[in-house]
This record gives sequence, structure tokens and C-alpha cells, in this order.
Amino acid sequence: MRNYLSYIADKISGEIVSAKPVSGGDISSAYLLKTVKERYFLKVNNKPFALEMFHAEQKGLQTIADTRTIAVPHVHLVDAYEGTSFLLMAYIESKRPDGADYQRLGAELAQLHQCTRDDYGFSEDNFIGSLPQSNRAHPTWASFYWAERILPQLQRAVSAHLLSRKEIPSADKAITLFSNLCGDVKPSLLHGDLWGGNYLIAKEGTPYMIDPALYYGHAMVDIAMSRLFGGFGAEFYNAYHEIIPKPAHYAEQMELYQLYYLLVHLNLFGSGYHSAVSSILKRFF
Repeated sequence: MRNYLSYIADKISGEIVSAKPVSGGDISSAYLLKTVKERYFLKVNNKPFALEMFHAEQKGLQTIADTRTIAVPHVHLVDAYEGTSFLLMAYIESKRPDGADYQRLGAELAQLHQCTRDDYGFSEDNFIGSLPQSNRAHPTWASFYWAERILPQLQRAVSAHLLSRKEIPSADKAITLFSNLCGDVKPSLLHGDLWGGNYLIAKEGTPYMIDPALYYGHAMVDIAMSRLFGGFGAEFYNAYHEIIPKPAHYAEQMELYQLYYLLVHLNLFGSGYHSAVSSILKRFF
């Protein structure tokens, strides 16, 4: 660790006076670095794909920043040294959210979702957790959600013997279902992995997005993920839906969009998620 800290210190032109392990890195190790003048959040990973993953995270954060709708930490450096990849960003001192914080977070997320383009996907592929996430452009949401989200995770689960082939629906059936229940929606800029650990409320009340898995898709994907594991107050949803109302088939969309994240968890963490995945597949297919 000392070697790459010296390398980082040279890059930022500041002596690192302390490096303390902290939570928040998820699949990477995380540290709070202090120089005489600044504090930084450092993520470190030595996996072969780590540098690509950190560059994708930087791209996602910068894309959100460019919308001027919701804050993200400034990224100072993405680099690698002697086989260790790292991402260095501004450290955001956070607090526990209150009702007003949830309200502001919901409103600013809705503003992010009002950033749109003509098709679904993104200019680059990225990652969902440590798994690759394809963002090839599609003209319809139903085809994108099937081909770029659900099918690859189903295939991965079958290959790992976490699902059987008979549990995989046909493309025609899935695309027809998604078309009927999700409709003709605008491609909104999504965070893409919006669980309770992927936002911060700074001490002064500013919401920050972190760890995006960004692409253009149906806005309700972010809402579905936020509901999967909790961590968002009622004020968040009230403020959000004042700007973007609940669509028809909202309850069904929540389940269908949570299916993607449950499949990701199945592939990352194993059979403990099989029953949740199987239940949705049986219900809809």
C-alpha cells in the first residue's frame, strides 16, 4: 500500500499524512486519505478488470455532474500502479437523512430522470457491481431490457447452475410482456444501481450520487431498485412522484425491474437469491 500511496501523493502534489480504512468500497477496499489541506476517498482493487471498472465509474459520475441536477463527488484520479487500480475522489462527510433530505433527494433524482435522449443504452458499457453490463443502443425499451439486462443475467445464472434452462422465458414472450406492462417510455438518464448505499447526504444537506451503473432507460428502474432493499424515506417517493407520476402497471414494473437486480445478486452471491428470482419468473412467465 505504501508504494501506491507515494505514487498518488506525487500525482496530487500533496503528502498523505494518514490513510484509514473505511466502509463504502463495496467490492473494493476503501480508505479515507488525508493531506495537510484535503481529505480524499480512495477505492482500491487489484482485479484484472478494476481499471476499466473505475474508468466506467468516473464516466458515469461525470455524466451525472454534467446534467447539473444532482451532485456527485469530484473524481481526482483514476490510475493503476504495479497491478493495483484505484479511484481517488473527494471525500463527502455525510449524515443520516431526515425528511427534508429525502424530499430533496427525490426531487433531484426526478430532475436527473428528465434528462433524455432518443434511444436506450449508453455510449459505453459499464458494470453492475463487479459484473459487466452491456449498454448497446436499442430503439425500444422492451428489447433493450430483455437483450441487455435480463437475458445476459439469466444466461450467466444457467451457466453457473443457479437456474435451469426451463426457467428462461422465450424472447418473444418476454419482449411482449415488457411492451405491454412498461409501455412506450422515454429514455431517462438513470443512476442504474440506486440502493440505499449509493447515495450520501452531506452534512449541509446536499444529496450526492455515488457508484453509478449509468445508462438511459425507464425511470422506474431506479425507483424499483430503491424499493428492493429499503433505505429511502416516504418523503423521497412523495417528492419524486410529484414531478414524475406513477405510471400504469406500477406494481408490476417494480417486480420486473427488481428481477434484474435479484438476478445480479444471484450471480454475485449465490443460491440464497434463487427463490426471489424464481418467484418473479413464475409469476410473469
